[in-house]
Amino acid sequence: MSGNLARCLAAEAVGTALLLATVVGSGIMAERLAGGNAALALLCNTLATGAALAVLIEMLAPVSGAHLNPAVTLVFALSRELPPARAFQYAASQLAGAVTGVVLAHAMFGAELVELSTRARSGPAQWLSEVVATFGLVGAILATRRSRPAAVPYVVGLYIAAAYWFTASTSFANPAVAIARSLTDTFTGIRPTDVPAFVAAELAGAVCAMLFFGWLLPLRIRPQSV
Repeated sequence: MSGNLARCLAAEAVGTALLLATVVGSGIMAERLAGGNAALALLCNTLATGAALAVLIEMLAPVSGAHLNPAVTLVFALSRELPPARAFQYAASQLAGAVTGVVLAHAMFGAELVELSTRARSGPAQWLSEVVATFGLVGAILATRRSRPAAVPYVVGLYIAAAYWFTASTSFANPAVAIARSLTDTFTGIRPTDVPAFVAAELAGAVCAMLFFGWLLPLRIRPQSV
């Protein structure tokens, strides 16, 4: 493995781990401090996640592009901006990082390192929400990278913060996030049996965004050397 590739994969793994540590850790903290007020807990979870996303993308984009999301990586692969083998390595690093982030969050809050979630998140409304959430996320990335590349971190953070509230699923919009959150039986968890439908919806939303915004702009993303 070349040094450059190793750095890219490390950036994707560590970035996704920190993202999940933020999502799950802030969910645990919010649930403990909100006194049963679910809206307040969700607001705290939202603010932490949106802020962390902006910071992580700003930090890691120069190294790996800061995908932090297999759905985003899939779009780059389908657009021929990332070779299939490299895309697979990115996705594997993201998933490994996501699981590590959940374990890290549990460790920081003195919980069992792995707890299968019992929180139900299923049904057509939830699946549609994940299609919409991922469509908007990928669209925000593609469109902003063309017009104002430096704004991508903040656009993504703001979009996810908004999507926490306008989608019934609270906007996972990330297959690695969905899989990893099945390992936490806390505020942000999802039952393992509900994960496959979420992942399918997220990937569908990402592909739809790639097709639509490719036609709308038309978009041609500048290749990255990774």
